[in-house]
Amino acid sequence: MRPNAQTGSSAWARLASVTQALLLRISEQKSVLATTDDKLPPVILVVEDVHETRDGIETLLTADGYRVAPARDERDAIESARRKRPDLILVSLAGSANDVVVSARNIRQRGGVEECVPVVVFSIEGIDEGEEVETGENVYLTRPDNFNQLRRLIARLLNKVPIAA
Repeated sequence: MRPNAQTGSSAWARLASVTQALLLRISEQKSVLATTDDKLPPVILVVEDVHETRDGIETLLTADGYRVAPARDERDAIESARRKRPDLILVSLAGSANDVVVSARNIRQRGGVEECVPVVVFSIEGIDEGEEVETGENVYLTRPDNFNQLRRLIARLLNKVPIAA
């Protein structure tokens, strides 16, 4: 709307006043939200080399209320962990069980993630379907028979650690 003989500058002044008041209310609401939302959902670093599987896991975990940092390989996961500390690292990579566990530990160590952050290596051959094995150093191996089993393990482990902001 441009001022002309019919609208005059007073219409512009009213519009500017209303717009300014509206923007002030919106910014106040945002600041209230920012200060009251002290506890953000946990961040799960999902390291999966198959694009479709990684996207599916991200979709399911996001639907459960988690924040997800997807990574396609060990190098990508290390960079992601350096940018934003995850609350849990979930790893499913191709390779022998030993190689995948070594990659998972490398991600935590080279990514600068403390040992209090659990690492879950899943869909690993060599353990029975449905089994969970703690290997020490807060690393867990699992071969879930369904996604709900993996979700329960993640929830249980996240309840043990303080969540990063």
